[in-house]
Amino acid sequence: MSEKILVAVAWPYANGRVHLGHIAGAYLPPDIFARYQRLRGRDVLMVSGSDTHGTPITIRAEEEGITPREVVDRYHPENIEAFRQLGLTFDLFTETDTENHWAVTQDMFLRLLENQYIYRDTMLALYCPYCDRWLPDRYVEGTCPHCGAPGARGDQCDACQRTIDATQLIAPRCTLCGNTPQVRETEHFFLDLGRLNKPLLDWVRTDKEHWRPNVLNFTLNVLESGELRGRPITRDIKWGIPVPVEGYEDKRIYVWFDAVIGYLAATKEWAKITGQPEAWREWWQNPEARSYYFIGKDNIPFHTMIWPGMLIGYGGLNLPYDVPANEYLNVEGRKLSKSRRWFIEALDFLTRYDPDPLRYMLTINAPERTDVNFTWEEFLRRNNDELVATWGNLANRMLTFAYKNFDKRVPEPGELDAADQALLAQVSDAFQQVGDLLEECKFKAAISEVMAVAHAANRYLDEKAPWFQIQEDRARAATTVYVILRAIDSLKILFTPFLPFTCQRLHEYLGYEGSIIGRLYVDTLAEEHKTHVALRYDADDLVGEWAPSQLPAGQVLRKPKPLFKKLDESIVEEEIARMQERAV
Repeated sequence: MSEKILVAVAWPYANGRVHLGHIAGAYLPPDIFARYQRLRGRDVLMVSGSDTHGTPITIRAEEEGITPREVVDRYHPENIEAFRQLGLTFDLFTETDTENHWAVTQDMFLRLLENQYIYRDTMLALYCPYCDRWLPDRYVEGTCPHCGAPGARGDQCDACQRTIDATQLIAPRCTLCGNTPQVRETEHFFLDLGRLNKPLLDWVRTDKEHWRPNVLNFTLNVLESGELRGRPITRDIKWGIPVPVEGYEDKRIYVWFDAVIGYLAATKEWAKITGQPEAWREWWQNPEARSYYFIGKDNIPFHTMIWPGMLIGYGGLNLPYDVPANEYLNVEGRKLSKSRRWFIEALDFLTRYDPDPLRYMLTINAPERTDVNFTWEEFLRRNNDELVATWGNLANRMLTFAYKNFDKRVPEPGELDAADQALLAQVSDAFQQVGDLLEECKFKAAISEVMAVAHAANRYLDEKAPWFQIQEDRARAATTVYVILRAIDSLKILFTPFLPFTCQRLHEYLGYEGSIIGRLYVDTLAEEHKTHVALRYDADDLVGEWAPSQLPAGQVLRKPKPLFKKLDESIVEEEIARMQERAV
């Protein structure tokens, strides 16, 4: 039986278009990982969806005078389109406002209540007398009580990543009217994180050496301090999943509790729509299955403590194997900010540039351990100097050379010399080296290793110079071309997780049939009382494997074209000016 790999991807709020910070931090890395695992022949399930119940959505709805559902209906399809164009291979990208998700969330709530991990209690909450309403966490801002950073939200401080109770904020203010809210008492349901602190600490202390240091250290610091306390999971709001307990019809399950349940709910939805309703168990109840949660660093507490705590309390479900959280992506030296309109939307980017150069840039400059800076000058340089000049030129000029000089076929080689064998050995060894890095979610190092092999292939080609060899020794030139085409064919597989679109084209130029990347499509899924749009992935006709090339001599080639476009230097000033014109 194939190994089961669950790739669980952070759920974006459907209150706006995803930008490059989202893609670099949480959405591109899992696709690279999933593509690699599929090439290894493993049984991968990659799931996520739009978080439709977040207060950022209700805030946007109130600002525009529309319903939260109308906000979701605008941005959910747009983000699906961005993910489709970028080639993010979700087996299912759904949303949280579905009958399936409601049912799974309410089941989780009731099981935790039954197992005494949820309890009722009164709490102090913030109420705005000027707006005449209770203020959910995102409707309040103030100074963080832990680190003193301004602009902390009522649920979490982005500066220190600590979770916060809104009443703890120093100098809180209502984000709707700017006035100081009142502290009032209200009854709610709480997740008993205090009771879960010890089992969580025991779990984190066991076999977590593969976790990134920032993730492990942060989690251990919180758990070893014993500071986890009961956390309210319901709110006095109207938008969200109803509390399945009589007498609480005016309250809703709060977003931070219901969103993480989406990983389980999406798996169950995928199982139903594929006609195998019990298949979800293979990823959630099989002890040999491994689950990876790809998130940004602001979501670490929810995925290393809160969600695992919910799973422990529910019982019988797999805990995360790894939580490879990324740091932040800045742009042109400034922090990405929607409110200040300093960002690059993924869909807007894709109207002017191809997806693979973006995928390359966000991987080779990935925020895996520290915040990183995206600049248009670096994007230009990496596209022109690395994709076009190093990898693209290698593939295009040798396929063109073979197509013109060897009857549009892979030439028959003679005896391989030491240089031929050395290059093929280096390429072959790269599958183990790159694979090990990808297994450890070290994507930046992995793609750097692949590009190093491409450089080695270029050096081999410069030394052999088949364009001169063919004038004196056609057989020797045929061997050189055969070896370099084998290397290019192997590099095609090594690059596929990172650069799927151009690698598919190269696959076809090399004379192969079928797909090495699969097919993404937008689907409309029907439930009993509603329908919703989803992104799905079809890997049924997937060919190719994570192994060195077996390109046969004599295989008919197709006429090649350049894989990448050289960009003009003028784009740097043009793109910076475009951002500056929009920024406030």
